[in-house]
Amino acid sequence: MPAAVNPPPDDLPAEPTQARRFGKARTAQASAVLEDYVELIADLIAINGEARPIDIARRLGVSHPTAVKTIARLKREGLATAKPYRGVFLTEAGQALAERVRTRHRLVVALLKAVGVPPETAEADAEGIEHHVSDIALNAFSRYLKTRG
Repeated sequence: MPAAVNPPPDDLPAEPTQARRFGKARTAQASAVLEDYVELIADLIAINGEARPIDIARRLGVSHPTAVKTIARLKREGLATAKPYRGVFLTEAGQALAERVRTRHRLVVALLKAVGVPPETAEADAEGIEHHVSDIALNAFSRYLKTRG
């Protein structure tokens, strides 16, 4: 029998600990789509005065029906409203979420650049990391960046 290329660790975390970790990752994945949408909607509104579903779809690289379906989810979650022939707008809760996501994104990008990641790569990598990083880690990132001057 061939040896395992990457043998399993000698010890696994306790079941509740491991389940909590995987649960956190699943929750972050489910929230990531909504967070990306509210962040983009806020940006489009700031630049264009509105966020049209077709513009959202193009910028996120999804189909128009996918964007419309996700916008409906944002509305159900109380994060957005839509006006016929006008586009999508964020509620107060949606605006607050967009600001939290934008702040997280900027912090992750700043940390990645501080450790030598090229700017374009830092921006791309931050798109995934920002949805999975804990507040504890974000606070540590912030402290680290402040100590660097």
